[in-house]
Amino acid sequence: MRTPFYELHKSLGAKIIDFHGWEMPLEYSGIIAEHGCVRNFVGLFDVSHMGRYQITGTDAFEVVQNLITNDISKLDDNRGLYSPMCNEEGGIIDDIIVFRLAGESFLVVVNASNRQKDLQWILEHAKSANVEDVSENISLLALQGPHAQQMLQKAVEFDLSQLKSFGIVDTKIFGADCKISRTGYTGEDGFEIFCDSARPEIWTRLMQAGTEFGLKPAGLGARDTLRLEAGLMLYGNDIDESTTPFEAPLKWTVRLEKDFIGKTALLNKKPARKLVGFEVAEKRIARHSNHVIINGEKAGFVTSGSFSPTLKKSIGLCYVPPDVAIDQMIGICIGAKIYNAKICHTRFYKRN
Repeated sequence: MRTPFYELHKSLGAKIIDFHGWEMPLEYSGIIAEHGCVRNFVGLFDVSHMGRYQITGTDAFEVVQNLITNDISKLDDNRGLYSPMCNEEGGIIDDIIVFRLAGESFLVVVNASNRQKDLQWILEHAKSANVEDVSENISLLALQGPHAQQMLQKAVEFDLSQLKSFGIVDTKIFGADCKISRTGYTGEDGFEIFCDSARPEIWTRLMQAGTEFGLKPAGLGARDTLRLEAGLMLYGNDIDESTTPFEAPLKWTVRLEKDFIGKTALLNKKPARKLVGFEVAEKRIARHSNHVIINGEKAGFVTSGSFSPTLKKSIGLCYVPPDVAIDQMIGICIGAKIYNAKICHTRFYKRN
């Protein structure tokens, strides 16, 4: 599968890889260069491979509220939130973003790897609500970095200084109707642009508008290193249906004062592990599935690991027993050797 911007990625010399069935750009000018551009200037990502569903009708509120662990009753119109969506056992089916639009309408954004699974799950619990998959009709671009607002303001009519984090607004970009939300997956300020799939020239016009701000296109490689530095989880690596929100650092998203699918299981299940951050003391990069060693025994496993271009060190996320403490030393088995590492918080980088 290809997004509407595929040919533009090819023309920019992108290295294309298969990502859950999608032909997506891994990198253009290089992962470290793209990573640094997003941290210091602004980067443009094609994230049209993610799923977009609109849920409407008289039962829409009740359906969405039952599907997610977080609480949409707190949301005003044109506001969004992040939430796990769990199965009956409390396992995370996906981590999603839900926007409450006007008129009891909800826009749900899901991970690319889970598009069909999530849609089927939502339909099974939709009651009389209408669920529409709008993924093919609406492209999705992410503009991320400290210059994102200043740059995007040149292209849209709405005053972006009035758009708060997790807000969403209907406006125009280069004269075309769109929605813009203030969200992201990089640890930087930024926006996601929902636009007509028949308007791929919006990518080109954004690139032209961003020249004076140092804009570069960025691929999945930089997206992964950026999100890891910010302590943001990747579904399928750090969380999945075998993981509960209480094992991942997502307790803050679980509202036990309301009902939702998986609540009973979460109340009755004591976490046997937890997701933490770590820094490798030596210049070796830990990778997914590397064993964690504590007191000479296998005690967990790495879910994500990379060299941090911003911090200039090897970092990662891993599952360990619940009693492991911050600053505790552990071992990471990389290849045939065990390397020293230190437990830390999952958020390695926080923007000024």
